[in-house]
Amino acid sequence: MVEIGIIVLLAYLLGSIPSGLIIGKLFYGKDIREHGSGNLGGTNTFRTLGKRAGIVVTLADILKGTLATALPFFFGTEMQLHELIPGVFAVIGHMYPIFANFRGGKAVATSGGVLLFYAPLMFVIMLAIFIICLYITKYVSLSSILGALAALVYSIIIWDPPLVIVVAILAIFVIYRHRANIKRIKNKTEPKIKWLGGSAKP
Repeated sequence: MVEIGIIVLLAYLLGSIPSGLIIGKLFYGKDIREHGSGNLGGTNTFRTLGKRAGIVVTLADILKGTLATALPFFFGTEMQLHELIPGVFAVIGHMYPIFANFRGGKAVATSGGVLLFYAPLMFVIMLAIFIICLYITKYVSLSSILGALAALVYSIIIWDPPLVIVVAILAIFVIYRHRANIKRIKNKTEPKIKWLGGSAKP
């Protein structure tokens, strides 16, 4: 039980590493919480610091979820603790990081990292849907929500009960964290990305 508690705590702390804040301050002299949407995730990093920083932060946030999900195997406790559980705690850490005053990202990249470890094919499908939706709509928020819902549908189709439960939880996280974006999409005030091909006009 002690090892399980340690793993869960480590997963949360791993998820709490504020990649966007670190990259912004170390290499750009900026606190991205003071720019754009004020969010610490990859989208605001792209918007505030540019493509290179955005890619690095997104990959780092994905890796947090992947490493956290692998923790039970590092500790040899995979028979006592399902690997998806520390993955969920990493996502919680990403959303509410103790190292950044509990102001974090929107759960997308780190959730993707959890799925990358546990269900790589699901991750690929979700990523493909995200990219297609992003190319068509230019809305990162909408693409993220649709990707999360696609992952939920996929988990139900293959019927892995633990995966269905965790993906449902992660999808709820993603939708909840994007509730302001949903309102802006309805009001047609949500900003569209400008760095992907096609028209970015409202």
